[in-house]
Amino acid sequence: MVQRVLATEEAADLLALVREIADEHLLPQVDEAEAAARFPREVFSMLGRTGLLSLPFAEEHGGGGQPYEVYLQMVEEIARGWMSVAVGVSVHSLTASPMAHFGTPDQQQAWLGGMLSGDQLGAYGLSEAQAGSDVSAIRTRAVRDGDDYLLTGSKAWISHAGHADYYTVFARTSDDGGRGLSCFHVPADTAGLSFAEPERKMGLHCDTVGEMVLDGVRIPASHRIGAEGQGMPIALAALDAGRLGIAAAATGLAQRALEVATAYAQQREQFGRPIASNQGLAFLLADMAAAVGTARATYLHAARLKDAGQPHTQEASIAKLVSTDAAMRVTTDAVQVLGGYGYTTDFPVERFMREAKVTQIFEGTNQIQRLVISRQLLAQHA
Repeated sequence: MVQRVLATEEAADLLALVREIADEHLLPQVDEAEAAARFPREVFSMLGRTGLLSLPFAEEHGGGGQPYEVYLQMVEEIARGWMSVAVGVSVHSLTASPMAHFGTPDQQQAWLGGMLSGDQLGAYGLSEAQAGSDVSAIRTRAVRDGDDYLLTGSKAWISHAGHADYYTVFARTSDDGGRGLSCFHVPADTAGLSFAEPERKMGLHCDTVGEMVLDGVRIPASHRIGAEGQGMPIALAALDAGRLGIAAAATGLAQRALEVATAYAQQREQFGRPIASNQGLAFLLADMAAAVGTARATYLHAARLKDAGQPHTQEASIAKLVSTDAAMRVTTDAVQVLGGYGYTTDFPVERFMREAKVTQIFEGTNQIQRLVISRQLLAQHA
């Protein structure tokens, strides 16, 4: 059991509920579901009904009104049970954030309630084949046509592609680089929207990822979120939050790998005694625990800054970098602790290792995080 310091009894009850859901509903089905690459839509609906998809959003919009610190610990607990679901929760929160913070009252009234209740599952359409880390290179176009926009282009690496009810899409409304992007709410049933076959990934098989194609997708101008040309700051604001979501998810994955490795080391005997009694292996477990604890501390620090309304871009990138590198190291070490069994699908640690790898890549590669951190640091001392 992870020791947590929570400010309210309500927060403690929420985290207890999430752990119960992870233990009773997620862990019993994750192995079979991941093997079958089954999209867990019913799980997202269940999390919505229990109020867990709305935790960090304002109560006036139907949210839970909880600090981001509490929300991220919820994501961590979900990842401990099922990493694909935790990533999906983070992605869904990313899609609702622009509407919650930049949408008009009419837009929020029309759409935000469904997003936060789980009735509507979202996907985030930012990346493109040639515009991953370089958001300003987006080519998808949104051309004004009377009271509508026509969207044409394609988006790559879209979680929930083909399963979402709406897509938060960023498209180019002018050629003015990063200042020429705008944000749009695109319902899934809009004509001209289609999807390629899902990517064949090495892990997170229940997190369906694919290309989205927009072929003259016509949407009303009232579906634009924020002002025309405001897309870049909307995307960057959401990405800070998204990086913290992935940091928390990576921490939960590492925590589960540590739990499995520790239990195995206590049960597995060699030379007449548990392998955990060997100092070399015990120290390996200690290093794994230190890495998990460090990851948790970094994302909680960034979350507290966010909750206090303070700048946290650098700290969000640090949390994403530290937590995902820790997840990769801890899950790899968990395979080592289990030895030959760790390399088989009879135990989940090989899946953990495959799932950890992508956390170092999405929401900005860890090389990009180092770039963000260094630029923030140098700007502070210019």
